[in-house]
Amino acid sequence: MRMKSLLHYTEHHRYYTYRDFSLSSRDERMLNLVYQPMVGTSAIALYRLIAQHLPAEQTGYSKPEQQRNLFLTLGVEPNDRGRTLMVENASKLEAVGLLQTHRLYLPEQDQYMYEYELQQPLPPSDFFATQHLTLLLRDKIGKFAVLALQERFWQGEPEEFGEVGRAAKENISQPFYEIFELNTHVIDYELEQALSEASPARRQSKNMPAEEPLFDYSDVILHFPRGARNRKFVEALRHNREQMGMINHVARKFDLNVEDVVRLLDEEGIFSSDGELMLDNLQNRANLTFRQTAKRTEERQVRAARAVRPEEPAAEEMPVEHAVEMEYYLEVPSQFQSKCDIHQYNMLLRNEPYTGLLRNFFPGTVPGPWLDMFSKIDLSYKLPGEVINVLIHYLVTLLGKDGDQRISRNFVDSIASNMLLRQIDTYEKAVRYIRDQANPKRQAPAQSGSRARVQGKAARGKPELPIVQNSPVQTAVSDEEFAEYVRMAEEMKANKIKPRP
Repeated sequence: MRMKSLLHYTEHHRYYTYRDFSLSSRDERMLNLVYQPMVGTSAIALYRLIAQHLPAEQTGYSKPEQQRNLFLTLGVEPNDRGRTLMVENASKLEAVGLLQTHRLYLPEQDQYMYEYELQQPLPPSDFFATQHLTLLLRDKIGKFAVLALQERFWQGEPEEFGEVGRAAKENISQPFYEIFELNTHVIDYELEQALSEASPARRQSKNMPAEEPLFDYSDVILHFPRGARNRKFVEALRHNREQMGMINHVARKFDLNVEDVVRLLDEEGIFSSDGELMLDNLQNRANLTFRQTAKRTEERQVRAARAVRPEEPAAEEMPVEHAVEMEYYLEVPSQFQSKCDIHQYNMLLRNEPYTGLLRNFFPGTVPGPWLDMFSKIDLSYKLPGEVINVLIHYLVTLLGKDGDQRISRNFVDSIASNMLLRQIDTYEKAVRYIRDQANPKRQAPAQSGSRARVQGKAARGKPELPIVQNSPVQTAVSDEEFAEYVRMAEEMKANKIKPRP
């Protein structure tokens, strides 16, 4: 808990708690035997007190109260010494991952309100696999006590199994989709809306992506120079969680670190005159940074490959976040058949940014022309990310079916333009569109019409223009005509008339 002044954290400030889990007997044992030696009994008492603000069988938010109740229940005096003790206990809980503290500014009351978000204690397997927590526990109770604690939380398998039994073990479990079949053709929008509105999970803003933030306001302001032009706008992000969420989304999409974000936020045109974040400008500049970083990385890899043979890239885990209806499942391309099944692949299309999807299709660096095409579709055409992923799947499928097929920039632009004209802005609409394009019954009339137009155009050709034919020159002269010519010549000689030219 970062506090510049103890006057910002007093017993008069209000607070509320949030908890999305319930403490089990294993969690209680972890608190007593593992976490309490690290943070102390007073910090664990504060954690238990905050956890009891809601009944054990419920999750969610508690009612706002004054922090005086916390001070008096824990026996802490409401003075500077007591406030310091409370801040220290909360900071210890935050350091070991049991608590997250948020401060909300209320403009109408001109004061702060605190939110205590409890985190569930780690299971023993995850705790003892975390190095810094294990080392801290070792420093508190010793190495052999840590080993003894680990054995108390783990019961090994029977000895008669042995290595032979583990090697011959076969997984005969039945997956969900082989037992149950869902009626995905009938979509109950009222049920989905009611479930989303009554969801116990924390609701995000409409414009803020539901992602784990890469960094918070403190990380940005810590690296931001004091004399920068946009310093006052960045300081205003302290109370604007929505814009911080947008910044985190852009950083995750274009693989930016905190130094890159700080440099971009200090550029001209990122904030309006009112301090509003210009998301389009930020995405354009972030895309340029991403492309430059990718180009430098490619050059380094080429130079390194001359000396050392690169290792085979490991298969990345496919993220599973949001469900996809089976009605809109797409087939897995040959590039992914060894990496994931059809369920994981469709989850990847629905949730992964197009930059990450392209990295999965190419074994090395993504070619520049492909990044150029889809960056233009994303930043200029404003197609949603899930629609761009379906477009990438469609192009890869075309390449797999026809080895002679060439993907050009004009071809991709024409497909994206058709999607924009048809207002395809969701994953489901995009899937229906590419299925219609792959339907031969629909393509046959169009192809026959195009052939007829080509043949008609060739049959017409250029019109034939009439050509003036020269009359044949008569070379032979009859005797009468020759005598007439002689007579006319004599008359002209007698009269001294010059012949006409």
